[in-house]
Amino acid sequence: MRITNQIHFRNWQGDILGGLTAAVVALPMALAFGIASGAGASAGLWGAILVGFFAALFGGTPSLISEPTGPMTVIVTAVIAGLTASDPENGLAMAFTVVMLAGIFQIIFGMLRLGRYITMLPYNVISGFMTGIGVILIFMQIAPFLGQETPAGGVIGVIRNLPTLIANTNPWEMALGIITLAILFLYPVRLKKVFPPQLIALVVGTIISLTLLQGVEVRTIATIGEITPGLPQLQMPTFSAANIRLMFVNAMVLGIVGSIDCLLTCLVSDSLTRTEHKSNKELIGQGIANLITGLCGGVAGSGATTATVVNIQAGGRTALSGISRAFVLLIVILWAAPLTSGIPLAVLAGIVLKVGINIIDWGFLKRVHKISWKAAGIVYSVVILTVFVDLMVAVAVGVFIANILTIERLDQLQSNSVKAITDADDQIVLTEEEKQVLDLANGRVLLFHLSGPMIFGVAKAIAREHSAIANYDVLIVDLGEVPVLGVTSSLAIENAIQEAVDAGREVIVVGATGKVKHRLEKLGIAGLIPGHHWMGDRLAALQEGLTIVRHKNLYPYESYETPDEAAPLPNLAD
Repeated sequence: MRITNQIHFRNWQGDILGGLTAAVVALPMALAFGIASGAGASAGLWGAILVGFFAALFGGTPSLISEPTGPMTVIVTAVIAGLTASDPENGLAMAFTVVMLAGIFQIIFGMLRLGRYITMLPYNVISGFMTGIGVILIFMQIAPFLGQETPAGGVIGVIRNLPTLIANTNPWEMALGIITLAILFLYPVRLKKVFPPQLIALVVGTIISLTLLQGVEVRTIATIGEITPGLPQLQMPTFSAANIRLMFVNAMVLGIVGSIDCLLTCLVSDSLTRTEHKSNKELIGQGIANLITGLCGGVAGSGATTATVVNIQAGGRTALSGISRAFVLLIVILWAAPLTSGIPLAVLAGIVLKVGINIIDWGFLKRVHKISWKAAGIVYSVVILTVFVDLMVAVAVGVFIANILTIERLDQLQSNSVKAITDADDQIVLTEEEKQVLDLANGRVLLFHLSGPMIFGVAKAIAREHSAIANYDVLIVDLGEVPVLGVTSSLAIENAIQEAVDAGREVIVVGATGKVKHRLEKLGIAGLIPGHHWMGDRLAALQEGLTIVRHKNLYPYESYETPDEAAPLPNLAD
């Protein structure tokens, strides 16, 4: 099996152009996310370089661009804040260890081939989750946008301190933030392919800060500060006994969110390039990338939708585009890092604010209440839990509620496919011969017909239908249209059969094959039913049932060929 991505040079011009364009987009985003996370601009740049390079080298999506993203930054921010508050001396080192552990978890996900399952989430849960992340990004950038330091306590802390933040607003920094947002919102669409709006906003905001606002004495404009050129310092894994459980939980959350975020971007890449990514290989590549990034003190990353789209539109098609992008950013941090020192934090806050606004699923939020109030309730519940409680709690609760509602709908549909009849009617499609046999049985043969997947919610319907008819001599359980038989439904069928056997009635099972029959045999039902009463044809089962009825009622018919050869039964209830 190939470990690295297949790299070729047949499209080298498009790949290099795509990588260069993606690097131009990545530079302001890496700086912004590095500052927003609390790890610093240098950590953001190294995250963009290392995640981008190793994910491209080992991943399973050739045109994917990986770098620090909004969802990953939100989690890394919370991890850094929590661990540094608990242990100021080693908190940042432990946060980078969490990034390494997250990478290990992603490698494990890929090796266990969980890629296809990670994105199998209801869209209303994904929408609420991403919207919640967008809201968090917006709130966390309010303080730097106003020229203030972000207060502790996450979103709740910002809300509590909002009056103070507004009262102490630095008008010059807020003006820079407004100019940044104006450029990002009003930027001409036709120019986006030539000059990325994020880079233009970064350059314009920095020039204004260094020229027009140079003499401002009200308050010094906060900037990134000097980034020391050179290679990163290794961050050896650091653990604390008091925080080890929290670290592993955060790493699991970071790994899962990174996997979801990445694989959703892979789907976007597939739709644009008309290819199909390898999800499990991509998870392994992302895991290796984040493991190395954490080891080098970088911010964790994932597949970035904006950068990937820009790369593809510029001609990038293979992993060479991601690798060339990483080398461009490496040149920046090794030789041009001092040029970034004058970038105002308010400008970066404006860029991240725009990312947060874009992440919010405005289109679905406008329509979800028209689709279903239940779906709307799930979306808004996930948003609230994401913003005010925890990301994974939000996803877990959203998936749980969505699955319960889905099971309820399936239960309603499948319950209608459980029918117990003693005479021919329109509830079950029968042949003319089958109807005739059932009529001749005069209500003494109970045909218990099931169709479709028998999930656990159908168990009540099985018990209800069986209990509704108590006066019969032969129970025929028709499983010919049941492809899947769940454990709970299997037990409900077993109870119905056991009750019939205990009452001295004969039981015939028809149509049970493959896994359905194997499940019933594992439960021990085979011991309750004679071998010749396991049949494959419903008409034969009905004929056998009619023969049993006649014998039970002392009719002198030892064999039965066709309904026409049998004398009609009198009313056995008289």
